[in-house]
Amino acid sequence: MSKTIKVALAGAGAFGIKHLDGIQNIDGVEVVSLIGREFTKTQEVANKYGIGHVTTELSESLALKEVDAVILCTPTQMHASQTLACLNAGKHVQVEIPLCDVYKEGQEVLRVQQQTGLVAMVGHTRRFNPSHQWVNHKIKAGEFNIQQMDVQTYFFRRTNMNALGQARSWTDHLLWHHAAHTVDLFAYQCGSPIVKANAVQGPIHPTLGIAMDMSIQLQTAHGAICTLSLSFNNDGPLGTYFRYIGDNGTYLARYDDLFTGKEEQIDVSQVAVSMNGIELQDREFFAAIREGREPNSSIAQVLPCYQVLHDLEQQLA
Repeated sequence: MSKTIKVALAGAGAFGIKHLDGIQNIDGVEVVSLIGREFTKTQEVANKYGIGHVTTELSESLALKEVDAVILCTPTQMHASQTLACLNAGKHVQVEIPLCDVYKEGQEVLRVQQQTGLVAMVGHTRRFNPSHQWVNHKIKAGEFNIQQMDVQTYFFRRTNMNALGQARSWTDHLLWHHAAHTVDLFAYQCGSPIVKANAVQGPIHPTLGIAMDMSIQLQTAHGAICTLSLSFNNDGPLGTYFRYIGDNGTYLARYDDLFTGKEEQIDVSQVAVSMNGIELQDREFFAAIREGREPNSSIAQVLPCYQVLHDLEQQLA
C-alpha cells in the first residue's frame, strides 16, 4: 500500500488528541474524519488539526469509501462493538485499551478479525514505550530474565474526569482498563503465559460504583511473578511505575524514563524513532497495514490478557 492511509478517529477527548499529535509526525497518513459525542467540541478539535469531516456517528465515517483505517478512543463499553463495526465495514482498526470488558465480546472480535484478515490491534502502549522496549531487547538478547515485576498504578480520583479535567461519559475501571496494561506487559516481557492470577479489592465507591483499590498477583508458566497495586485513592505522584527484578539486574520504568535499581538513568532516546509511545504504537499500526502483516499488540496476541482479567473478575465477584 503506497498511497496515503486515510484515517477516521473516534473520540476527540484527551487520548484522541494524543493520537492526533502523534500522527502529525508520521508520513503518508492523513486523518480525514473525526467522530465525537458533542459536535461543537469535536468541530473545534477538527479545526485545530485540519480535519475536514466531523460527525457524531461512527457509521457515517465508516460509510466513507476513502477511509482505510479507524482509531477508536471511545468509552470502554463501546470498544468491542465498534471494533466489530469497523471490521465488518472493511476497515483496519486500532482500538484503545481495553479491547473489551466482557471476555466473550473479545473472542468475537478475534473471530471476525481472522475471518476478514484485516489489521486489528489494541493500544497496549507499554509494549511500545522506549523504556519497556529497552528491557525487551535485553531479554531477547539473553542478557536479562525477569524474576519479578513490582508495579504500582496510582491515581487520585473522586469524580469521573478525564486527563484534561473534563467530565467523562463513562466510568474508568482499575481491573479492565488499568490492570490490563500490566497483565499484558508482564506476559509479553516474560515470553510466557500467565497461569496463576489472584485479586482482592477494597470497598466499592458509593457514587462511582467501582473499587478504588485493588491488589493483583500473577505468575507465568516459567515461574516469574508479578505484584500489582492499583489505587484511585493515592494523593501523590500519579501514573504507573514498573520495577523489573531480574537474574542480573533491576530496572525502574517510569513512563518513557528508565533507571537502574540504584536510580542511575539509562538513555533510551535511541531505542526507537520517537520517545512517544502513542506515536510508536500508531507507527506500528500503519506499518502493519502497508506490509500486510500482523501487528505487535494484535487482537490474537492480547486476548489472553483479557482471559486473565475475566478470571480475576469472577474471583472478585
